[in-house]
Amino acid sequence: MPKILRCDFEVFGTVQGVSFRLYTQKQAKQLGVRGWCMNTPKDTVVGQIEGSEESFAEMKKWLANTGSPTCRIDKAIFGLVEESDSYTYENFAIRE
Repeated sequence: MPKILRCDFEVFGTVQGVSFRLYTQKQAKQLGVRGWCMNTPKDTVVGQIEGSEESFAEMKKWLANTGSPTCRIDKAIFGLVEESDSYTYENFAIRE
């Protein structure tokens, strides 16, 4: 059984009002990454991602460099990466 990698993230820049969460959900589904994301009162987007090593790495790269078409990513911070044998989430959700 391949290891599932998990970590928290926070993306800074122009990431609210630019469909960032919607595109994040779409990208996660394409990669088979699970977790969630939400806007914060300080105009960032936070969340958690989990997936296989390859899809996890792709998602991190996407969050740090790509995002939605009209966003501007200043920086992305990723928390400590944890390993697990199973998924915590069933899909990738947008939280309010």
